[in-house]
Amino acid sequence: MPTSPTYKKWVEAQGIPIHSGYYIEDLRTVEVGPWSARECNAAFIDVLGLEGVAEIRVTEIPPGKTLPPLRSVAEEAVYVLDGVGQTSVWVGKEEKRINFEWDKRSMFILPPNVKHQFTNMQGNKPARLAHVSYMPVAMSVWPDPEFIFNNPYVNTNVQATEGGQFATAKAVDVPKDGFRNITVQWWGNFFPDLAAWDKLESHTVRGSGGSVLDLRFPNSEMTGHMSVFPSGRYKKGHRHGPGVVIIIPAGDGYSLMWEEGKEKIVIPWHEGSLFVPPNRWFHQHFNVGGYPARYLAMHTLPVFSRSEKLEDKKNDQIEYPDEDPLVQELFHEELAKRGQKSDMPDVAYKDYDFKWTQAATASLVS
Repeated sequence: MPTSPTYKKWVEAQGIPIHSGYYIEDLRTVEVGPWSARECNAAFIDVLGLEGVAEIRVTEIPPGKTLPPLRSVAEEAVYVLDGVGQTSVWVGKEEKRINFEWDKRSMFILPPNVKHQFTNMQGNKPARLAHVSYMPVAMSVWPDPEFIFNNPYVNTNVQATEGGQFATAKAVDVPKDGFRNITVQWWGNFFPDLAAWDKLESHTVRGSGGSVLDLRFPNSEMTGHMSVFPSGRYKKGHRHGPGVVIIIPAGDGYSLMWEEGKEKIVIPWHEGSLFVPPNRWFHQHFNVGGYPARYLAMHTLPVFSRSEKLEDKKNDQIEYPDEDPLVQELFHEELAKRGQKSDMPDVAYKDYDFKWTQAATASLVS
């Protein structure tokens, strides 16, 4: 899927590093360069699965620095890779701005065309942020950067008040959807620490006895989830549309990605790693560390998702009894390298209707 020519031209004109490939081993250390227009160091991430749908950037804020105000018609998810800081947000008059503080592994959403400003509150080290947006799509619809970044529209959907839209997310009960059986979604613009978040719900449709945090954001078509699954286990292979950005908040493992009928690609990961499964490529996540692993998935726009439906399950999800035997062989090899053992029940490889139970989900992070 080609990207917007306007977006491609704009990215190249910024003069900062552009990193491509199948994955980024660590966003916390990936090379960044001076971005004069925004008075910080930054880089674009152009991994294979973005396919003209999503944008990923890394911003590095110098110690004690406050960056210039920004706004964009493309809303943006921001995940804190490292550091302690503050974001100021305002609609209309600047004196009505609200401030919220963030720490390592926080995540927040910046709504469309809301002015915002980042501050690194530590004076001795840079702060690093990962940004995810649908900017390529925005620049396809409005092929004018001036319209994107200097639009006078005032977003009246934003509740710019203390304790309002940028307060910590809250749980909302929802009816089961027939496939994932999720009954709770967390709505809000701020999630304080995704590595420590323990308000999780059982999510066994992908196997492994894992849990999930279902993410929803006010007045937004952007969605996401964080999956948590135990040591010595792995998820079922599955596929979906392009532009689903996966960042690792905690854990030690790897994922396999492959186009149907073709060779599998190994994606090693740990905290700070990133990858994006390409359109309709199968992918499968494996925890070979000594504690539960977590991955944050920021979803693609609904029009591109082609998400699995219950009746399509056999086409878009690979059950354990049907998987390639090499999947298990590699899993045992990787566990042995780390002195770990499989915690996958033998019956799961034989019984299509095996019922998983939710496992412990605490993480050990620093």
